[in-house]
Amino acid sequence: MLSQSTIDIVKSTAPILDEQGEKLTRHFYERMFKHNPEVAPYFNPAHQQVGGTQQRALAAAICAYAANIDNLEVLGEAVELIAQKHASLQIKPDHYPVVGENLLASIQEVLGGAATPDIVEAWGEAYGFLADILIAREQEIYRSSAEKTGGWEGFRRFVVSRKVIESDLITSFYLEPEDKGALPEFLPGQYVTVRVPAADGTSTMRNYSLSDTPGKDYLRISVKRETGADQVPDGYVSNRLHDRTEEGAAIEVGPPCGEFFLDVTEQHQRPLVLLAAGIGITPILSILQTAVQAMPERPIVFVHACLNPRVQAFKSVVDALAEQHPQLTVRYRYDELSDGELLSDANASEGLADAEFIESLLPGKDADYYFCGPRPFMVNIYRDLLQWGIPASQVHFEFFGPREELAKAAE
Repeated sequence: MLSQSTIDIVKSTAPILDEQGEKLTRHFYERMFKHNPEVAPYFNPAHQQVGGTQQRALAAAICAYAANIDNLEVLGEAVELIAQKHASLQIKPDHYPVVGENLLASIQEVLGGAATPDIVEAWGEAYGFLADILIAREQEIYRSSAEKTGGWEGFRRFVVSRKVIESDLITSFYLEPEDKGALPEFLPGQYVTVRVPAADGTSTMRNYSLSDTPGKDYLRISVKRETGADQVPDGYVSNRLHDRTEEGAAIEVGPPCGEFFLDVTEQHQRPLVLLAAGIGITPILSILQTAVQAMPERPIVFVHACLNPRVQAFKSVVDALAEQHPQLTVRYRYDELSDGELLSDANASEGLADAEFIESLLPGKDADYYFCGPRPFMVNIYRDLLQWGIPASQVHFEFFGPREELAKAAE
């Protein structure tokens, strides 16, 4: 346990960190990548470059830790999110001293004289305490993954058995174990990590949601090709998969991870609302396919928002589910339609999947919400649910980026 003096000192630094946090974390990342370039493959460069999202996210996390160090229970969800992400990237105990050394050095270098020996010592103890919590949880995740039937730890080679174009931007990859072994059950909504060679001769990793249901003899990921129009500076992995990974190719895949999933053992009478935008359909589709089978009596509302029908994936799959399961209500929303794209589908309309539209489908608002999509969509949905007073226990989401960015933008 942390000493009371350490708790008091760390809490006292919260205002300083709130003011200097982003400057501190920017310095931290620059310093770590300079002194320890071997850790760079564990970080997504897009999050480093787009508006400093990763730096702000880490700053918010450090401030939250400082403010709640005497009541860490409130950070339980954040700890689980970090542990799952770390496990997906195969972060191990010997990585933590590297981060700790650079963090403490950055505190001294950025805060200067304000970083007294007592403050640096207290933060060293506090970091070690948090590291021990994360390491213990990550070891549990590794052990659980390896002990499952068909499970594994580390990276396992898979062969692309099928490559299917789903839309103008999205392609599905059906992955079967190269060793012909069994596959573990995963939770609908979880993701796997794909590791590929990087341009500089090292390797790089990206997380991709599993877009099919558990229990198959393959794992499926559905990948959006990142383009310049998406303002994503790092589309290396997605473009490599689209352009250079054909049927028969082998890739390295980590075991399923993630805290965003549907627990089918929890049976509720209130409706289940599944909201997806663009590529956010990937985890939501897995949840939808599982839910209609496991919860035949529960009302389910599914909404997929897309720019236009040409970039929409899996519409025929969802349409078939709607025909087979009367408890399922399906709606499609398109941002823009060309003159030739007439909406003959009664379930489709032009406009945003906003609060007004969702409320028209669910006047009572009381439901369990699962949502995933691009940042503007996520911010709007999250803000609307907060304004509606939906309890946190009924709000579930997968955010492609640092989660602190979502909370801050919604506020």
